[in-house]
Order: sequence, then C-alpha cells, then structure tokens
Amino acid sequence: MRASYIEDAASWEQGFSFYSEVSVRFSETDMYGHLNNTVTFAYFEYARIEYFKHIKLMNDWLNPRGEKIPVVADLQCDYIKQVFFDEKLRIYVKASTIGSSSVDMHYMAKNEKGEIVFTGRGSVVQIDKKTGKASKWNEEEREVFQKQC
Repeated sequence: MRASYIEDAASWEQGFSFYSEVSVRFSETDMYGHLNNTVTFAYFEYARIEYFKHIKLMNDWLNPRGEKIPVVADLQCDYIKQVFFDEKLRIYVKASTIGSSSVDMHYMAKNEKGEIVFTGRGSVVQIDKKTGKASKWNEEEREVFQKQC
C-alpha cells in the first residue's frame, strides 16, 4: 500500500478489530458496475458512527441538551482494488491518534476474499454547539480513545 498514513502495512492492518458490513447497492455503482468513488465516504461515515456507538460516545453527542458534537475536519480515501455491485464489504475503523479535541480515524475495507480494496483516514473534531469552536476531550473520553489505540 502506498498511503502516507500507513507506515507498516501488516501492523497497521492488525490494529483493526471493529468493523461494519455493507453490501454494494446498484444505485452506488456507475454504468460499468463499479462502486462510485464518492460512496466510500458514506461507508466511512456509517462505520465511524457505528464505532462511536460501540465505544459509547454517540449517546452524549446525540443528547439534544448536549453541548458538544463531532465534525469531520478532513477525509481521504485511497483506492486499491475495484469494487462491484453486490459485493459484501467489511469497513474497519479505528482511532489512530488523539489530539486535545480531535482524533485521527483510520479505515480499511475488505472484500469477501479478505483483500483490502480501499483505505482511508480522517480527522474528527469535537466542537461546542454554541460557539462552533473546538472543545477538548474530557478525561473519560480520552480514556475511551486511548483504550482503542
């Protein structure tokens, strides 16, 4: 793999444990049956939200009286193999590095043969709903992420 965020592909791949499964729908493909390149970002979003629910962070963010929300600051995808209509994929996600109010998330998609078909990374920043400015992780949130890294 040639993605700049992957130093050692084998150890990077082994660092994933959480995944969400998706099936490539017809509407997500082009006229040749290939997965449209924009859809991978929707898959990342789906897996990221499921991951945040799994580590119990979405509860606070979804609380209507909550003061903080997560926003995506940047996102990239590196395509490795073609993906076609009706393929079943596992979208893996993990926290890579934690900042004071951000977390760098990494993604890996595998097909049913266990082949990596695309990878990605992106920063998620926790912001204050009222000010729109970055809001630091509290100690509990930091601990949740540190257990995942």
